[in-house]
Amino acid sequence: MTDKANDHTDRRDSERIPAEMWVEQSTSREVYFQRGSNLSTGGIYLEHTIPMPRGTEIRLVFTLPGEDEPLEVKGVIVNIGESVNELGMGVKFVDLPQAARLRIEAFILRTLDPSEA
Repeated sequence: MTDKANDHTDRRDSERIPAEMWVEQSTSREVYFQRGSNLSTGGIYLEHTIPMPRGTEIRLVFTLPGEDEPLEVKGVIVNIGESVNELGMGVKFVDLPQAARLRIEAFILRTLDPSEA
């Protein structure tokens, strides 16, 4: 039997792929421009940034590579880099609209299998 509290395996529900893009991140009081480094239908990783506390709710606006229309989604900070060499934070999408999910899924398929384009 596995001790889930100490199980550090990947708990993502969906495939995460490399995807470099600029992301506008905002809270109720602040706006930042971050660099996303990977993406799934479940969330995004923002790299090279001083992380916000876990549980912080944020709004993200980003345009998928190769597209023109931006996506606007809500998220929550779920993990943070543990060292200076690992600055960044993982964001889990919250209440992801179906249209946004479908666009992200299509982007992932195109990236994994370019013949799907």
